Amino acid sequence: MEKKAKEKIVGDFARQANDTGSPEVQIALLTHRIKEITKHLGSNKKDNSSRRGLIAMVNRRRRLLAYLRKEDFAAHNDVVERLKLRVAR
Repeated sequence: MEKKAKEKIVGDFARQANDTGSPEVQIALLTHRIKEITKHLGSNKKDNSSRRGLIAMVNRRRRLLAYLRKEDFAAHNDVVERLKLRVAR
């Protein structure tokens, strides 16, 4: 991920200045990486190492979304809406 793209994502989803650890920022960064790897796997179908990493990232994002939903439902809905994610209810 390019540094400028990462800084933009962190700036858009941060709760305060220099916030990189909040669930919102982590979910946004994971979503960006998931999209990049999904595009990569479209042209490299036999790259099973990347596929395994993708599955791990999707599961991590799912757990972070569940945590955010439990702790702050409004923030969860905001993140899901801004990232245009489909979430199982």
